[in-house]
Amino acid sequence: MLELKNIHKAFGKNEVLKGVDLKVNKGDVVAILGPSGSGKTTLLRTITFLEKADQGEIVLKDLNLDVQKATKKDITKLRKKTAFVFQNYGLFLNKTALQNVMEGLTIARKVPRAEAEKRAKEALDKVGLSDRYDYYPSQLSGGQQQRVGIARAIAVNPDVILFDEPTSALDPELVSGILDIIRSLAKEGSTMVVVTHEMAFAQDVATHVVFMDGGVIVEEGSSHEFFSHPKEERTKQFFSRFISTDNYII
Repeated sequence: MLELKNIHKAFGKNEVLKGVDLKVNKGDVVAILGPSGSGKTTLLRTITFLEKADQGEIVLKDLNLDVQKATKKDITKLRKKTAFVFQNYGLFLNKTALQNVMEGLTIARKVPRAEAEKRAKEALDKVGLSDRYDYYPSQLSGGQQQRVGIARAIAVNPDVILFDEPTSALDPELVSGILDIIRSLAKEGSTMVVVTHEMAFAQDVATHVVFMDGGVIVEEGSSHEFFSHPKEERTKQFFSRFISTDNYII
């Protein structure tokens, strides 16, 4: 489905990604964990060229892109197969919830307006906003704005959805609602890559967990094995703050 090969990225002299390889199979929910500054978000953003990697390959289904040679046409094709949910929502402030969801359908994918409106309403219904079609972002809570962002992602029926810390900007009482939506998408078989700091969520929902530090993948594996028996000392050190004596997240 999705494969990253030898991804490098530097900002000036700061090498943020140091040759990362990652494979995501269809139906996987991959959780990327790690301390601040480990390269998690940068890696996610390189997948859709929100940050252009300096070196490496990105494979998504029938697309195989050398990041140094990828054209605007190549990048557009890649982006049409993906959807990105931002931690700060990324909504158009001058558009309603419905218009925000329709935008990616009518503009980027040239879906006829009537069909786009139908799909947008279905997506908003799915995230519990059937009574908020005509509300502007300023009239919505943070949790509701993030629901619009998720609706926008699922409306385009992407091959893979990328979530960048989808709950980090939310008040604690709003977090569970967003995580429940992602859980429901996982149950439906959506392929997702989620950068998150929600350890219990990663343990319960992810099929595959990746731990990054210092711009490299230190360790990865199935969720059960990863949380029950971390192998690398750096991983054990990181998770010692979260894992109780019965090997479950606290």
